[in-house]
Amino acid sequence: MVSIQNLYKKFGKNVVLSGLDLNIDEGGIFAVLGPNGSGKTTLIKSVLGMVIPDQGQITVLGQNIKKSSEYRHKIDYLPQIANFPSNLKVKELIRMIKDLRQHTNEDDRLIELFKLEPFLDKKLGTLSGGTKQKVNIVLTFMFDSPLIILDEPTTGLDPISLIRLKDLIQAEKAKGKTILITSHIMSFVEEVSDEIVFLLEGKIYFKGSISELKTKTNQPDFEHAIASILTHNHA
Repeated sequence: MVSIQNLYKKFGKNVVLSGLDLNIDEGGIFAVLGPNGSGKTTLIKSVLGMVIPDQGQITVLGQNIKKSSEYRHKIDYLPQIANFPSNLKVKELIRMIKDLRQHTNEDDRLIELFKLEPFLDKKLGTLSGGTKQKVNIVLTFMFDSPLIILDEPTTGLDPISLIRLKDLIQAEKAKGKTILITSHIMSFVEEVSDEIVFLLEGKIYFKGSISELKTKTNQPDFEHAIASILTHNHA
């Protein structure tokens, strides 16, 4: 599904990705974790073609992404910060994105699911952070792509919306899709992930299941396992 070989990226003198190798198979939920500055967002943006690596190769759905941008139509992406045009109404934005991508009626179901009907005629600039995030989720999940990338999807969500989001993610996984998630909310990661990919200093430090990570770090629970990696490597 996604194959990354020997990926390097630096911004000025700051090396963000340092010979990173990663293979992600088709189907399942993969959480990309790591401390701030470990390269999570750079990795995701490289897969999306928004950051051009200095070295290395990325293949998505069997296509080398350097050679064609067509593959991007097969990815649904939820950015960490949704910079929406503030004077557009919610319904105008949804219509615009549908026109740009492909026809879908899934938006109606998702609007109902996240109780967004009262906000459809409101301008995006007037919405709270949590409501903007729900709009962000509708825009991401209303299409039917084999790869879904979610960058900090839980930001600002109330408990009921968080349950709805988890259900959506599981429903997409049940369709055989591949879902990449970055999150710093460990309870969320533990609940939804099949595998975790832990980045440290621009490389993959660990890839595997949460139970394998607990065994490797000799820790009783997930949060302690993550903490032990961080303290061990900064000691």
